[in-house]
Amino acid sequence: MEIQLKFGKGTRTLRLPDRAEVVVMTPRDLPVIGDLPVALHEALDAPLDTLPLEQRPRPSSVAIAVPDETRPAPLKRLLPVLLKRIFRAWPELGPKNVSVVVGGGLHPAPDTAQMARILPEDLYGCSVVSHDALTSPMTSFGTTSRGTPVEINAAIGEAELKIVVGMVDPHQFQGMTGGSKGITIGCASKTMIERNHSLMADPAARVGNIADNPTRLDLNEAGRMIGIDLAVNVCLNPAKQAVGLFVGECEATLRAGAAVTEQVYGLPLDRPFEIVIASCGGEPKDICLYQAQKGLNMASQCAEEGGKILLLAACGQGVGDPHYENYVRRFSCPVEQMREFADQGFRMGAHKAFLFSRTLTRFTVVVDSEMDAQTLAQCHLTKGDAQITLDAWLASYPDSEEPRIAVVPNANTTYFYRSTTQQE
Repeated sequence: MEIQLKFGKGTRTLRLPDRAEVVVMTPRDLPVIGDLPVALHEALDAPLDTLPLEQRPRPSSVAIAVPDETRPAPLKRLLPVLLKRIFRAWPELGPKNVSVVVGGGLHPAPDTAQMARILPEDLYGCSVVSHDALTSPMTSFGTTSRGTPVEINAAIGEAELKIVVGMVDPHQFQGMTGGSKGITIGCASKTMIERNHSLMADPAARVGNIADNPTRLDLNEAGRMIGIDLAVNVCLNPAKQAVGLFVGECEATLRAGAAVTEQVYGLPLDRPFEIVIASCGGEPKDICLYQAQKGLNMASQCAEEGGKILLLAACGQGVGDPHYENYVRRFSCPVEQMREFADQGFRMGAHKAFLFSRTLTRFTVVVDSEMDAQTLAQCHLTKGDAQITLDAWLASYPDSEEPRIAVVPNANTTYFYRSTTQQE
């Protein structure tokens, strides 16, 4: 049999023996929203747990936070509708009082070329701000009950009306993206992001869990402190088509989006597999190694302890984060890195190496990537051609013993649970 998996902007085709026991862990199909702009207009008419724009007093300024290109949010279809509604609700509000803030947390600040790729050409004359977690002016809103300093880009912090546009996707330790996250991480300071992410060691900080997850609850609290007025959240299927669209108060929008996202990407797992073949889902999910780690983490959840994981991740932009790259190169092996991380505590960049190492110390991992073997090796990863690697693994089993193989076509977003009450 043959399987075709997304790889960057293209695909990879793999051949598996017909006698092999292969299970393709495919996200579920939900009806696609036919006309996204119309759906957004309707959602803006009746937002969840908050007032429509038209029933609010005219603000003196508006800021809209949107994600960078590591998130495939359909901004070119959503933003024109949202801006049209803003100016229809308050005709006296001039474009000079409305800003769009493109944020990616600690990712490098979006440049002009990136913003041209993700933003519509016509922004009604509104200003565009490229968020930089290290250098952008910040506004402080105090400290959460978990000790996180709430510091966000001043373009949003000082705006009277604050709107966040984003996606609800499974997240490996914050449960789900969406809600306030596009501001409370996407447009936050380095200090705020690091403190929130330091909560990820809690066992409740796991994919799919938004109920008692400390990292997620911390972001919810920060969003309330900031006073985010409106969230626009979209749920996408693996083809990047919208299957859910919700507008309203941040936490209500998050809950509604999470319920749809779970229907698509949350899959039951009866027993783990000896070999897992995983594609991150193509670009932008595998745009760099920093993003591809999420696919490796998710795929490991359906692999048996000590099993083999073949990860397909093009990583056209290389490692993707200099802090992580410079840190991980200091260590000879994942065990040494994990020991240092335990001794020294949480740091951004180091945390990504820890997440990689947590998988690499439990499984055999080979990565098919456009990155060179030396750079991958410095990140403690083994480069290998997917077909050659798979053939070698299968040849190592006796003829009488066929391994169970899982194929995960959308590993960055697919997650697994053993029962309806406990997600793995």
